[in-house]
Amino acid sequence: MLVAEKTQEQKTSVVDYGLVSIIMPNYNSEKYIEATIKSVLAQTYQNWELLFVDDCSSDTSLELAKAFQDERIRIFSMKENGGAALARNRAIEEAKGRWIAFLDSDDLWTPDKLEKQITYMQNNSIAFSYTDYEVVDENNIVVSTFKPR
Repeated sequence: MLVAEKTQEQKTSVVDYGLVSIIMPNYNSEKYIEATIKSVLAQTYQNWELLFVDDCSSDTSLELAKAFQDERIRIFSMKENGGAALARNRAIEEAKGRWIAFLDSDDLWTPDKLEKQITYMQNNSIAFSYTDYEVVDENNIVVSTFKPR
């Protein structure tokens, strides 16, 4: 799924349910990382922090992430490669938010993803949730869809 950059017509959420800590482990995702981070920047819900944890990448994904100039993006590097779970745990240790959201470094969010999900959770007193997702190929063609009950 392509996620368009935020346009002037898009409205920013006015309801604030607290800080969302977005946990993003990264390993060699230079091909996707810019689009992934842009999908976070395009969120209508703006009270978030992105905790990007590089797991000893050998490509330029860390440098690409560092190029984004937004104080809400916090970048960390693992001392040795330990896998996505350890990188996620490092980010969780650094998280300051009321909410935790997981985003893989090769995934994209629609601009209203956080707003819809946090609003739903808040309005229904839910502590944990997950959403539909689409699997796309390298040409952004949807190859499958997952819709939980």
